[in-house]
Amino acid sequence: MDASMWVAKTGLTAQSTRMTVIANNLANVNTVGFKKDRANFEDLLYQRIVQAGSQADVQSETPTGLMLGTGTRVVATEKIHRQGNMISTENSLDLAITGDGFFAVQQADGTTSYTRDGAFKLSNAGEVVTTSGQALIPAINIPQDAQSISVGRDGTITVELANGGGAVQVGQFQITRFVNNAGLIPQGRNLYGETNASGAPLVGIPGDQGAGMIIQGQLEASNVNVVEEMVNMIETQRAYEINSKAIAAADGMLRFLNNNL
Repeated sequence: MDASMWVAKTGLTAQSTRMTVIANNLANVNTVGFKKDRANFEDLLYQRIVQAGSQADVQSETPTGLMLGTGTRVVATEKIHRQGNMISTENSLDLAITGDGFFAVQQADGTTSYTRDGAFKLSNAGEVVTTSGQALIPAINIPQDAQSISVGRDGTITVELANGGGAVQVGQFQITRFVNNAGLIPQGRNLYGETNASGAPLVGIPGDQGAGMIIQGQLEASNVNVVEEMVNMIETQRAYEINSKAIAAADGMLRFLNNNL
């Protein structure tokens, strides 16, 4: 295969991967707490035909050399943990984090996952759980005779009991932060998992030591910007088309040689 066709083929593969990333961003434009992905590219190894600085003759050196690239690839997909817009719901168990941090939840296998999706519900036992049923860490239980639930910006949970029982504090939300949020691994269901790249979890009270604050009655929307993703999609489509044309041009050049030599 002609070298230029191989290089253009790597461009097709890379742009196809980027389009998959963009499509996933657009598909999750209404997913609560979703963080957009970005495809990061890098160039491949170079064929070193003439080394820069090598001897051109006895008295001179080559100033630049001759290096032929072999294409590109997507080396990583990176989560952009930019704050999403706030959606007012007026639901007492809808909570949004403003700033850095995640809610910690307990998985069925005993492991801990992390989420920015604060659309919490109550189980049949009065325990605060996620939409998928995972319990918060630490566990929070709401009394059955609670008439209203109030959550402070520092995560303090207070309920107003029925029959003049008064206000009682029943728990405390905690916020978990990481040194490198981009190093967390997406697990689906709006959950992230800890990795060596993310660093160890840093657990604290909302608003303490850089942790975000909690806003009750609101949810954090996806941080996907539809207009930006549409521009990226058009750009990717054009790059894919031009790589296709490069293959067609290289094929035409080879055909010319076959027909005329």
